[in-house]
Amino acid sequence: MNKSIKINDISIFYRESGQKNEETILFLHGNPTSSHMYKSLMASLENNYHVIAPDYPGYGFSDSPSTKEFEYSFENISVLMDKFIDKLNLNKFYLFVQDYGGPIGFRIATRRPELIKGLIIQNANIYVEGFGEWALEIGGYMQNNDVEAMNKYKKHLTTLEGLREQYVTGSKEASLIDPASYFLDYAFLNRPGIKDIFLTLFDDYGSNFEKYEEWQNYLKTYQPPTLVVWGENDKFFSSPGAEAYKKDLKNVEIHLFDGGHFMLEEYYKEVAVLTDLFIQKN
Repeated sequence: MNKSIKINDISIFYRESGQKNEETILFLHGNPTSSHMYKSLMASLENNYHVIAPDYPGYGFSDSPSTKEFEYSFENISVLMDKFIDKLNLNKFYLFVQDYGGPIGFRIATRRPELIKGLIIQNANIYVEGFGEWALEIGGYMQNNDVEAMNKYKKHLTTLEGLREQYVTGSKEASLIDPASYFLDYAFLNRPGIKDIFLTLFDDYGSNFEKYEEWQNYLKTYQPPTLVVWGENDKFFSSPGAEAYKKDLKNVEIHLFDGGHFMLEEYYKEVAVLTDLFIQKN
């Protein structure tokens, strides 16, 4: 079911389905997509689980206050998602994160470890080992203060071709990638004011690096059961980022797929099976 809820006068859209008396899985989406990225996976899990996926402010079907009206930072969005969790009375759940969902979700987990029954991580990095080719390219522009190259790169990311590139690069079979996914992202991005939001949050990504040690300490201290599913051809987050979770976790299983950044487009059925087995085991 498609629903909305008001938080701080912002309407937050979310998808919710499944069995409320079963284990809850909260899905936090990546960039530049929305809860739509989990639609097929949620449908595969809803017969046995309670599944919920919100859209962040400025993303998908949630409200999009301007950058003057709302602080688009990873910290602030994580605080708002905290309020979303409380408003829906989610007391304990499995947290599924991808890309931007990683730094948002890990902020929530470190603040409120008692909520987390386990983690399911898909191409979401908290280790320096996980920087892929594109991430290193962006880092080079920043290090060299190459504003022109950086702006050109960011502009490309918001074009239809740039969005398609993020979906199909590294995929095993590009024909399995639903064009509706990146066309929908493109439609969302071209609404008034949305590119400003996209760029503001993109520029805030550097705030996550200083949190890596804190998040790694959370894993060491609380040892949440963790399932890592990873598109090993991801140009943003490389497979060493997946393997690095072994450094801090005792109860972790890692599955690498012949896919890219949005590997769920190709492997949502396989990930649904692994998720089910993981939760039943734990």
